[in-house]
Amino acid sequence: MATQTIPLNQNAEVNSDKLVEMFRQMLLIRRFEEASEEAYAHGQIGGFLHLYIGQEAVAVGAISVLQPQDHIITAYRDHGHAIARGLDTNALMAELFGKSTGVSHGKGGSMHLADVSKHFWGGHAIVGGHLPTAVGLALAVQYQHQDAVVLAFFGDGATNIGLFHESLNLAAVWHLPIIFLCENNLYGMGTAVSRASAAERMVDKACGYHIPAQQMDGMDVVAVRQTMDEVVSTVRSGSGPHFVEALTYRYRGHSMGDAQRYRTSHEVKEWEERDPINVFQHILIDQGILNDKQVGQIIREVNHEIEVAVKFAEESPEPDPEALYQHIYVED
Repeated sequence: MATQTIPLNQNAEVNSDKLVEMFRQMLLIRRFEEASEEAYAHGQIGGFLHLYIGQEAVAVGAISVLQPQDHIITAYRDHGHAIARGLDTNALMAELFGKSTGVSHGKGGSMHLADVSKHFWGGHAIVGGHLPTAVGLALAVQYQHQDAVVLAFFGDGATNIGLFHESLNLAAVWHLPIIFLCENNLYGMGTAVSRASAAERMVDKACGYHIPAQQMDGMDVVAVRQTMDEVVSTVRSGSGPHFVEALTYRYRGHSMGDAQRYRTSHEVKEWEERDPINVFQHILIDQGILNDKQVGQIIREVNHEIEVAVKFAEESPEPDPEALYQHIYVED
């Protein structure tokens, strides 16, 4: 496969190898989530499970422009972000199964994925609760004069939380290197944005803090990468915080227990017609970057990786009883 470049804007290009990698990552997230959904239905995964199906382009496109030293923090719908950051799928699946080989040693589960070596600070269950931590990370970056930015993901529901406003305010006052990325999937649990927020455009909520803000198409991975490439470069140069709203949609319910009575099947099908993976696959084929045979090979490789991850999780040991008393205090 010959390497070629696709122009994103006047100042940025992305080569075909990166485009194929992004396609593979989105497909890997989709298959991981589908396998998780099946395992949950079979009782192999307990607790809460929030699937990222439909939103893959946001995590993949945004994280694709980050550097290894940059920091990422997110909310409870965190599987896609973890995979896009390069966390091991075996360890991620094992964490969902509550096994000792998981990224959090089986103690965190679906909502608390983390990997310090990747500067991936989790998965946080409390709506909006991780945003002050994101600001703290950005303050540390600034204080230590690091060449890094902080990318904080959260949902539209978090913008109604007091911690959201306190975080934006301090980030603006201290001129911190942080990007607030709101994944607006139109619903906070089962409540439509229009019923819960006086401002239906999340970007408008950044105006009160004089933070530059913009919307992007969260169903288009190239559009996400293009927007985030510009934003990350700007924030890294010392411009202070930035706010981005990704317009996206989740095909599954808020969590596995969601009956989804608040939306119609017709609405879901309309959004599925814009499926970010299918659309991107057609673009890659039309551009001659991939052909049907190559797509088939990628699909087989991804399916095999997920099969291996599930098998690894199933065969991994449960945490020892002594693990209850470990990782409670910081060790020297």
